Order: sequence, then structure tokens, then C-alpha cells
Amino acid sequence: MFSRDRWFEIFDSIKKNKLRTFLSGFTVALGILIFVVLFGFGNGLDNTFEKFFKDDALNTMLIVPTRTSKPFMGYEANRRIEFVNEDLEDISKRFEIYIDGISPRISESGDIGYKLKSNNYSIRGVAPSYSKNEMTIMMKGRYINGMDVQNKERNVVLGRLVAQDLFGDEEPIGKFVSGSGRSWKVIGVFQDDGGDNEERIVYVPYTTLQSIKKNTDDIGRIIISYKPEIGYGGAVAFEDQIKKYLKQKKFIDPKDPRGIFIRSAAKDLKENDQFKSALSSIILFVGIGTLLAGIIGISNIMVFVVKERTKELGIRKAIGATPRSIIGMILQEAIFITTISGYIGLFVGVGILKLVGNTLEEDYYITDPYVDLNTAITATILLIGFGAFAGYLPAKRAAEIKPIEAMRDS
Repeated sequence: MFSRDRWFEIFDSIKKNKLRTFLSGFTVALGILIFVVLFGFGNGLDNTFEKFFKDDALNTMLIVPTRTSKPFMGYEANRRIEFVNEDLEDISKRFEIYIDGISPRISESGDIGYKLKSNNYSIRGVAPSYSKNEMTIMMKGRYINGMDVQNKERNVVLGRLVAQDLFGDEEPIGKFVSGSGRSWKVIGVFQDDGGDNEERIVYVPYTTLQSIKKNTDDIGRIIISYKPEIGYGGAVAFEDQIKKYLKQKKFIDPKDPRGIFIRSAAKDLKENDQFKSALSSIILFVGIGTLLAGIIGISNIMVFVVKERTKELGIRKAIGATPRSIIGMILQEAIFITTISGYIGLFVGVGILKLVGNTLEEDYYITDPYVDLNTAITATILLIGFGAFAGYLPAKRAAEIKPIEAMRDS
């Protein structure tokens, strides 16, 4: 029930005890503020992991030939391993039940020009299935297809920023660009959620790039998309099998840790998710610890507040105040202070996260930190509840003191 007189008493008490009220409110506000900021930074780390590790397909496997570190079957150590077209065909046939798509990746860099404009870009010779690995989004035209690879067509797919650099507002599809002393027909423009670097790439049929490089059949790296239904366990088993097969095929010591390097996106993601979960748990633990510190601080202040007002409470009882009204008054004051302070801390914390934005992304890998409103409000209400409980216990003890004893208290 609303009591105007009680509110006047509460505001009068606050006015007379500014320092005590400030300390109580500051403890609550600081606890909520730190919790919100820490929780927001944890979500910012989640955003960074999403950005860096989930912009490509997860059911992918990158196979890279490296140098051996051990001699084997007459071959010396430090031998450079190379993949060729035959390896691509053999892997496709041998592991057909696992593979959803397979593509080489031949990486070059060179000048690409149109009319008077020219710049140096990354050039990748790939097969049609490579677009699934990179989750490429076609903006205009089409991607490289099987006929382009079979006929060694001089067709090119430009990244969004490449097309923007060379063509500006002009339509690029069907136009011809120059590169490696030849002209190439632009058949498509793509975009990629991986960022600007991914959109400064030019894709060409890998067979065309091989023919330009003096008809070599070197294919650089191999990228495989495996069927999602095999799951994480199946992907690990597939990785082991293909590494064993390639080591046998290339005459590499089975115990040699080098020679063949395989990186599985699913394996990387699982390890990164485990790290992220551990980091988020630490942040949550620190945030909860901050709330608990706030609760303890409120409890200590409320004990002091009630003790300080013991004589006043005794006088109130002497002139007819009931224990219930005394407890209610102290509780109402405690809830009022913690509510106002809690929401001040909440709004300041959210404001800090908004202000920070992406400024911590480069140095601390925190992208767009935010806090879920329900989580923040729940934490604030929880702290208010404990603030009320912290005020109830000493208020109850004070209400039970006899008036004569309370008035003797100095």
C-alpha cells in the first residue's frame, strides 16, 4: 500500500545521510556495471570467433604438401612433396563415399588490368566445388564450371573489390581484362563474408593456370568438402585415412610429422569452441564474483545503517511504531536505493559497450560487444533482491529490540 508519509521519511533519511546513500548506491551500481561490461566483452569474443572461424564451410579439409623431415626408402630428408592432377583423381576415386566436393588451389599473384587501370591481386586456380568451401556469394554472372576446367577457358571471376577497382560503375560481365600477357573474359563477380582480403581475389580455372605455367600439372593444395552426415568422428577418421594414403603414395615415413599437413575446419572449430567456452566461463565466474562482492558490500552497509539508526528506531517504537512498519520502512529504503543504483549501473554499462563498439577488435579480438537485455535485467533484479534481503535481517533484529534498550544505545 502506498504511504506518502513513508516516502517523505525515506527521502528525508537519504538527504540527511548523503555519504551513506552514495556508498550504498555506488556499490550496487559498480557491481552491475562490471558484470554488464564483462558479459558484453564475452559476447564480443563470441562474435570474433564467429567472424574468423565460421565464414567458411565447416565440412572442409585443407591438405598441404610440405617438406619431409626424415629419410625414407632411399629418399633423403627435406624432400619437397608436390601434388599433381593424378593425386586429385586418385583421392576422388578412393574416398568417393566421404567426398562431397574436391578442388585444387593454385595460388599466384599478378597484375590484372582493364583499360588504363591496373593493380596486383591474388589469383587462385580452382575447380567449381571451391565455391562451396569458401561459401562464395555470386553477385553477378556465374562461377567457374566444369566446361571451363575441361576446355581450359580463359574465364575469370572477380572479387567485389577487384571489380570495383577496375570497373567502377561500369558493368564488368562480358568485358575482358588483361593478365599474364593474355586477355580474360569476366564471367562473374562474387562477395565473401570473410572481409576485404577475400574480396580482392581473382578465381580462374586451375587447368588454364597450369597451361600458362608451361603446362605443369602441379596443383598446389587440395581442398576437400566431406559429406556433413559423417559427423565430427567420421571427419577425424577420414583425415587419418587420407593422411596415411598420401604418405604411402608419396613415400613418406609414416612416423614423419611433416610431409603432409592437414587442417580440418571442424577440428579447428571444436578446439576454438572449447577455448571460447573456457574463456566465457572465466568471464562469467568473474562477473558473478563481482555481483557477490556487491551483495556483501550492501549487507555490510545495511548492518551499519541499521545500527546507526538504532536509537531512532527505539523512539519510533516508543511512540507506537510496530515492528512490521519499521522493517517495511528500512526495506523500502534499501530496495529504492538498490533499484535506482542498479539501473544506473546497467545503463552506464550498456553505454560503455556501445561506446567501445569495434575499437577493441584489432588489439583484443572483441567485436561488437553487447549484453542480452534479459540477462542484464535479471542480474539487476537479483542484486536488488539480495539488497532487500541484506536490509531485512538487520532491520528485523532492530525491530525486536526493546525501546528502552534502543534509546540507551549510543
